[in-house]
Amino acid sequence: MVGIISYGAYIPRYRIKVEEIARVWGANGAEISKGLGVFEKSLPDMDEDTITISVEATRAAMARREINPVDIEAVYVGSESHPYAVKPTAVTVGEAIGATPVMTAADYEFACKAGTAAIQTSMGLVKSGMVKLSVAVGADIAQGEPGDALEYTAAAGGAAFVIGNDDPIAEINHTCSFSTDTPDFWRRENKPYPRHGGRFTGEPAYFKHVIGASKMMLEKMGTKPSDYDFAVFHQPNGKFPVQAAGMLGFSMDQIKPGLAVTYLGNTYSGASMVGLSAVLDVAKPGDRIFLTSYGSGSGSDSFDMTVTDVITSDLFHREAAPSVAALLADKKIVDYAVYAKHKGKVVMME
Repeated sequence: MVGIISYGAYIPRYRIKVEEIARVWGANGAEISKGLGVFEKSLPDMDEDTITISVEATRAAMARREINPVDIEAVYVGSESHPYAVKPTAVTVGEAIGATPVMTAADYEFACKAGTAAIQTSMGLVKSGMVKLSVAVGADIAQGEPGDALEYTAAAGGAAFVIGNDDPIAEINHTCSFSTDTPDFWRRENKPYPRHGGRFTGEPAYFKHVIGASKMMLEKMGTKPSDYDFAVFHQPNGKFPVQAAGMLGFSMDQIKPGLAVTYLGNTYSGASMVGLSAVLDVAKPGDRIFLTSYGSGSGSDSFDMTVTDVITSDLFHREAAPSVAALLADKKIVDYAVYAKHKGKVVMME
């Protein structure tokens, strides 16, 4: 059975409150926070990007379990903010963890679900016997144009999962996808900020695909929401995943452990991956996890997982790397001026 061998997350320390962003634009911060279900978001340090986040998350995964880097024969990094237009992020991650040169690697893009697409590819390679272990990363330094609605939630962070079939901490019972050409969000070449379809990003985009993939998974597995201990849905804000869960019949108790967006923001390709990491931080053997990601453009990947006894065995050490809760608690609040500098919104002359 293919599954998760180990996992790790990374969230930059710097945070800015939604009310501080609203103050700069003369908006009602309290009202916006309440409406979005987000109170603050993460932002990168001056020397942090998708590569450094991916490396830190992968190193955290390897710290939790004794893994020979030579056994990692594939690395895939999903993001919509790769530092280079032409130069892969994945090979730098592979080099940093000692997996090079005998490995296959690639960068993935599918808006916010590129990370879960990397998990699916990793599953196929492991299951076919082509590779022993594969690393799948979802990480982003999300972009939001100054003054745009996206600026209140676009955050930084990510998570990495080592996929294999020897003593996984969580078996992946099944995965399926629901994809259509729905242009709700896009960014053209050489454009610094994405565009979006406003309210169009909700009903015909996020909800159609998340609900579609989730119902497909429940039907394929012959399960119902009450059969799961935890559920994680893509988190562009604090409202959408709660609404989606309610529409499907999942309870707040099932989704709350993985709902990191409230004090993290939307980490795009890292959003559902960080949520899954938060669930694995507290999961017990036998727990069943339901996960559905979403990527604009549009598509959703759904997963059914069962936590194994390995998660509490001597093979795995959760305490060897920071939990998502610990990463969220370790923060430094900044004002908009520092935020603008860190995000490159202030461009200095060379």
